[in-house]
Amino acid sequence: MVDTRQFASESNKSLLGIEGALQDNAILQHRYRIEGVLGVGGMGSVYKARDMQFPDAKRYVAVKEMLQQSTDPELRNNALRNFQREANILAGLSHPAIPTIHDYFSTKERAYVVMEFIDGSDMDSIINKFDGFLPIEDAIKWCITLCDVLDYLHTSESPIVFRDIKPSNIMIDIRGQVRLIDFGIAKHFDPDTKGTMIGTEGYAAPESYRGLATPLSDVFGVGATMHHILTRHDPRLDAPFTFADRPIREANPNVPMELQAIVMKSLAYTPEERFQSASEFKAALESLLSGVGTRVLSTSGSGGLNANETRTWDDGGSLDIGAGITPRWQFKAEEEIRSTPTVSGKQVFVTVYDNNLYALDADTGQLKWKYPADDVIASSPVVSEPENLVVFGSKDRSLYAVDTRTGRIRWTFQAEAPIYSTPNIQHGHVFVGSDDGRLYAIRVNTGRKAWEASNHDPVRCRPAVMEDRIIYGTMGGDLIAVDLSGQMKWRFTSRKGIISSPLIQNGLAIFGSLDGNVYAVDAETSWSVWKFNTNNAVVSSPCFGEDKVYVGSGSGELFAIDLDGREKWRFDTESKIASSPIYADGFVYLGANNNKVYCIEAKSGVERWSYETDGIVPGSPTIHDGIVYIGSADHHLYAFKA
Repeated sequence: MVDTRQFASESNKSLLGIEGALQDNAILQHRYRIEGVLGVGGMGSVYKARDMQFPDAKRYVAVKEMLQQSTDPELRNNALRNFQREANILAGLSHPAIPTIHDYFSTKERAYVVMEFIDGSDMDSIINKFDGFLPIEDAIKWCITLCDVLDYLHTSESPIVFRDIKPSNIMIDIRGQVRLIDFGIAKHFDPDTKGTMIGTEGYAAPESYRGLATPLSDVFGVGATMHHILTRHDPRLDAPFTFADRPIREANPNVPMELQAIVMKSLAYTPEERFQSASEFKAALESLLSGVGTRVLSTSGSGGLNANETRTWDDGGSLDIGAGITPRWQFKAEEEIRSTPTVSGKQVFVTVYDNNLYALDADTGQLKWKYPADDVIASSPVVSEPENLVVFGSKDRSLYAVDTRTGRIRWTFQAEAPIYSTPNIQHGHVFVGSDDGRLYAIRVNTGRKAWEASNHDPVRCRPAVMEDRIIYGTMGGDLIAVDLSGQMKWRFTSRKGIISSPLIQNGLAIFGSLDGNVYAVDAETSWSVWKFNTNNAVVSSPCFGEDKVYVGSGSGELFAIDLDGREKWRFDTESKIASSPIYADGFVYLGANNNKVYCIEAKSGVERWSYETDGIVPGSPTIHDGIVYIGSADHHLYAFKA
C-alpha cells in the first residue's frame, strides 16, 4: 500500500502583500482564524483556518473563498450563483468521500464556504511525485471508492452528475482514504435538459462536448483517471478520445489484461457501450481485486519548496558535462505549467493552470506580481513592448491585456468560446484564435476588434503573421491563409486537426498535424511541397536553425529535417513530445514526457545535457540573454544557463 503521508501537501506561506489575499490571523465571522493558504486560483483562495468556537481544541477547517472583482455584472452574478450552488449541493450530501460543509456566508465582494479540512494530497501530485508506476492494487481500490461515491450521487433523491472527474479533483488523505473535492460544476441531473459544454479536455466524455453530461459521463471520467494512474500519461496531451491508441499494457506491462479491458470498457465512445452505472463499474473492479499484488514503494519529492517560493543556486547553474546541470533558480507555482514563458526586459511572464499570469524577476525568479483570470489559462503570454502589455487568452473566453509594470488590467476582449490559442502581435494588432471557430484581429492599443475570420472548427494554434497575410491551422485539419483584412487567400487540408503553429521559412509554411505528418506548403499558393511522416501525432511546433527544421512527435522522437523534407537525424526520448523545440547558438532545447528537459547538438543530434524534473514537461522553452526558461507539470518554472 502507498504510504500517502509522504505526499501530504506542504504548508504554504501566507500570501502577505499579494492583492486580495487574506492575511494570517485574520478573523472571519468572529470565529474562523486564518492560518495559511492551501491553494490559490483565479477566483480566490482556499485557506486553512482554526475554528475558535472550540478554544480548547485545535479544530481546523478549510475556508473556500470566492473573490469576484470582475467589472462585468453578468460574470459576477454567474460566479456567485455557481458558488452558492456548490455550497447548496455539498450541504445536502453525506458520504465518507465527500467533505462535510459547516458554514456559508458572504460580504460585499467575497463569499465563503467553510468545510472539512482534508490533510492529504491530490491524485495529480501523487502521480507526478511517485517514482514509477503506482501500485495496481491501490489504483483499483481508489477507483472502487470513486465509483461508490458516484453511485451515491447518481442514485440520490435528486441525482447529481459531478461532470469533472480528474486526478486534481481527487484527494488521498493521510489515512489513505479517497476524498472527492471541488463540486464547482456539479449539477442536478435532468435528462430532458441540455447544458453547456463543460469539463476538462482529456477526461470529459464525448457527449459532454455537446452539453449532454449524464451519470455515464462520470463513468468515462473515472476510466480516464484510471488510465492516467496506470500509464502515468496525461490524456490532456493527446487528441480527445484516443485512449484506444495508447493501450495501458503497452505503457505498463504489469497491468492485467482483465483490468485493461475493464478500463477500456468505461472509456467507450458511445455511452451505451460503457458500464451502465457506477455500481456496475465498481462490481467489475471488485471481482478483479483479489488477484492483484502489491509492491514496494518509493518517491522523489520536490525538495520542500512551497508554492510561490523561489530557490536559487550560488554557482549560477554552471554546467559540468558528465555531471549534469543545475538550475540557476526555480519558482514553484500552485499548478502545472504547460505554457511557453516569455521575457521582456528584466521580467519573465508565465501562465499557469491555477488561472494566474505570473511576473517574475528574470535574474532571481522572485515573484513580482500575478494577475488572475476567471478560469484556466492554456494560452502562452505574449508581450508588446511599446505598449508595455502582456496578452494571453483563457478558457473563460477572454483575451486579457495586462500592464507589464503594474500587473493591472488594461483591457479585455470577449470571444464566444474559450481561447486556447497563443496570440501573435504584429502590425499594431493582436491576432488570436478561439474555439468559437474564429480568428480575431484586435487593436493592441484599445482591445477593440478590427475584424474576424470565421471557420467551422476551433483555432488553437498560434497564428503565423507575415507582411501581407496570416496563416493558421484549425482542429478540423485546415491550414488557412487570410490577408490583413481577414479575407481568405487559400486553404490546405490535412487529415486531422492542427495544433502545431506554422513556421514560415524560405517561402514555406511548415507545420505538424495530428495525422502524424509534418507538412511544407508554399506560403503564397498552398501548393504541397513535401510531407514527412513521424509515425504519431504532432502537436509540437517546428523551429529552424542551421538549415534544418526541428520538430517533436508523439512517437517520442525529435526530428531534424532539411528544407527539402529529408531527415538529417532523429533523437529518441522514449516518451511522447508535446513541447515545441527552440534553436539557439548551435543547440536545440525542448521538454519531453519522461520528465526531462534536453539540450541537443543541432549538427549531430547528440545529447549535450538533460535535467529531470518531478513531472512531465509539455511546455516549451524560451531563451533570453543566454538563459533557458521552461516550465514543468511539477508546478515549477526553471531557469538554466544555455
